[in-house]
Amino acid sequence: MENLLNVSPGLILWTLLNFSIFLFIIGKYGFKPILASLKARQDGISNAIAEADRINAEARALLKENQANIISAQQEMMNLVKEGKHQADALIQAAHEEADRVKHAKITEAQREIEREKEAALQSLRAETASLVVQATAKILGSTMNAESHRTLIESYIDEVSKN
Repeated sequence: MENLLNVSPGLILWTLLNFSIFLFIIGKYGFKPILASLKARQDGISNAIAEADRINAEARALLKENQANIISAQQEMMNLVKEGKHQADALIQAAHEEADRVKHAKITEAQREIEREKEAALQSLRAETASLVVQATAKILGSTMNAESHRTLIESYIDEVSKN
């Protein structure tokens, strides 16, 4: 232990000389490559940061573009939905109008048919009435007139009565 605490001047001199030679060799041959390596590493890190910033800016631009495209697509979808709704409403309206037109046509045709049937029934009633009147007159008078002239006379009286 005593040797460790004693300092020998020769050992100090040799240690300083070895350290100076080591510094000289490191300075002559080691500092330039180490500095070049550190500079290259610093440049690589700077380039990587710049590239990351550029890629980040591109990603943000793409994100904004995609968001704009999404908004545009949503607006286009809404316009298509509105257009489809308008077309559906137009088709429904056209179907209602067609149904109303068909309904009115059927009602008009039914009214015409009723009028024809009514006229036919009135004609039949007139003919039957005339026939009954001729038969009644023949029974009352006991003789028959010419059936055709008698029928014409009765029909003219029936027409006058129905007009009044």
